[in-house]
Amino acid sequence: MKSVSSYFGSLVFDDRVMKANLSAEVYQSLRKTIDVGAKLDIKVANAVAEAMKEWAVENGATHYTHWFQPLTGITAEKHDSFISPSPDGGVIMEFSGKELIKGEPDASSFPSGGLRATFEARGYTAWDPTSYAFIKGKTLCIPTAFCSYGGEALDKKTPLLRSMEALNKQALRILRLFGNEDVKCVRTSVGPEQEYFLIDKEMYDKRPDLRYTGRTLFGVKPPKGQEMDDHYFGVIKPRVAAYMEELNEELWKLGILAKTEHNEVAPAQHELAPIYSTTNIATDHNQLTMEIMQKVATKHGLVCLLHEKPFAGVNGSGKHNNWSMATDAGVNLLSPGETPYENAQFLLFLCAVIKAVDDYQDLLRLSVATAGNDHRLGANEAPPAVVSMFLGDELNAVLEAIEKDIPYEGTEKTQMKLGVNVLPKFNRDTTDRNRTSPFAFTGNKFEFRMVGSSDSIACANIMLNSAVAESLKIYADRLEKAENFEDALHEMIRKTIKDHKKIIFNGNGYDDTWIKEATEKRGLLNYRTTPACMPHLLAEKNVKMLTSHKVFSESELKSRCEIMLENYCKTIVIEANTMLSMAKTEILPAVEAYAYELAKTAATKKALDAGLACVYESSLVKKLSSIADRIAIKTEELENAMVDLCKTEDIIAQANAIRDIVLVSMGELRLVCDEAETVTAKKYWPYPSYGDLLFSVR
Repeated sequence: MKSVSSYFGSLVFDDRVMKANLSAEVYQSLRKTIDVGAKLDIKVANAVAEAMKEWAVENGATHYTHWFQPLTGITAEKHDSFISPSPDGGVIMEFSGKELIKGEPDASSFPSGGLRATFEARGYTAWDPTSYAFIKGKTLCIPTAFCSYGGEALDKKTPLLRSMEALNKQALRILRLFGNEDVKCVRTSVGPEQEYFLIDKEMYDKRPDLRYTGRTLFGVKPPKGQEMDDHYFGVIKPRVAAYMEELNEELWKLGILAKTEHNEVAPAQHELAPIYSTTNIATDHNQLTMEIMQKVATKHGLVCLLHEKPFAGVNGSGKHNNWSMATDAGVNLLSPGETPYENAQFLLFLCAVIKAVDDYQDLLRLSVATAGNDHRLGANEAPPAVVSMFLGDELNAVLEAIEKDIPYEGTEKTQMKLGVNVLPKFNRDTTDRNRTSPFAFTGNKFEFRMVGSSDSIACANIMLNSAVAESLKIYADRLEKAENFEDALHEMIRKTIKDHKKIIFNGNGYDDTWIKEATEKRGLLNYRTTPACMPHLLAEKNVKMLTSHKVFSESELKSRCEIMLENYCKTIVIEANTMLSMAKTEILPAVEAYAYELAKTAATKKALDAGLACVYESSLVKKLSSIADRIAIKTEELENAMVDLCKTEDIIAQANAIRDIVLVSMGELRLVCDEAETVTAKKYWPYPSYGDLLFSVR
């Protein structure tokens, strides 16, 4: 068996490969481009392209592609072969610096929110040298940005890179004020924990709702769900363990630092967590992880479900975005150290995050807004839609002392005493963890728990980076002009705590009294649905902040708002049409067929004995007949709602109508169809049950 270290990153054109295959001069020039953003020389690009092609061909690649992330939510790629004709009638393998640097996909065929008309086809992909190229199958994949002919960003990578640069610029200003002249850059890093479900492919293939929408639109809770808490961290079943083993191997070949794997709370639910990496690379790797999860599952006769709420009544899936800031020297700017009260630099960066989260609650909320995540947020497995921060007892006490200008007494280390001499003794952490908080401090990073499992982490990190950059800019502008830096710094930290402490909540985020307190007493925002929060992307303060840091242009923001609302509408329309098809063509006929069978049975029994009442059959036939009528009525109501929806042209009005009318009608249809499942004989019911789906993988 090969050791992991022998094949880790074997399909990645990483720093090791570049050192081995590039001249020292070319390598140093490329590193300068990667590390500090120096302009890429075409001669260097040609040399890199040649080395990249030779390495890729040696590893079995025949094609290359510019791998990018359009606003569809998934990745895109167009494959070109390395072959070029030779004079003797054969072919030679070629790949130039020009082909490496720029590609040209059809920009009008991807969502643009009105930035590109159908006849305006030209768009560009541009090589991102900060994210290593890799081989997938027989194709060299080159991570790229994607923009329109006019230069507008049509992807998620471009604004993410812009937001990282904005934060870097402002963070360096702050570090210079503290006398740190050696740091060349500040990078944000992320470790996204990925939750997912694994179900049997044979079962999946029998469910049109799963095939078309990724979630079950009908289904009754089984007798046993997650009530016993026996699946969480439980023994991993052999079939799942085999899947995880191959998944790890495929991810490790691509240099993806898959670290932790375990069973999650819901039956058939699992989690994979990576080691932290730079936000841009972490985003690329998470997109790859989701793709490979699904590809490997197929090889094991399984299907990997990434929808936020594939099953009603059991936990959904999120993607916990663990975010931090660090210098190029590896210093974590969110690490409190042993004495956080005396660590002014840490306190200022902490306050910048507190201010950012409070000032831009709406941007953080809308950054995770999707039709799927609307089902998850506010349920017992996910944070509420109200954005708040958890800091823990120690930091809370530190901030309270600063606000009141009183000495901080400190927190003593408590040694854990387990009552068994042989067990090791260790100190308890000074801060607990809060899984109900949307934005929780966990030692030297913040865990943003609101991101949905199928979503790209780019959107959340764009908004988080930008909002923190704005806080740091405000601080730097004031401190650079201060006559007394120490006094101004202390007053700024104290004022931030006082002005923004309303966003800090260390209690139970699931408690209904908290939602009431948050909205009525603290004035925090509570946007429970995508149509409620998405239009706030175009709020004046948000447009001003995002454009001032050059993360988005105003036209790019308008296009993204329209695209997100369109995606929401299209998702629900597909779900509604799927429900209608399932109800009319399979569920209703199944109910009728079972009722007919019961009626025949009753008639046969009466023919044998005219005195029999056939109470069981008669009452059940009556009930089934009533349910069938109600299904027909609710189906017609949903159809009418869909007809009315087609008359609505404004995208915001359409989204609101879907939320207020269509989803309500879908819920009512589901209710009666689920009732039908409870009284219809299993052999007549057309779909695998929740019990079949959740407990069939062994």
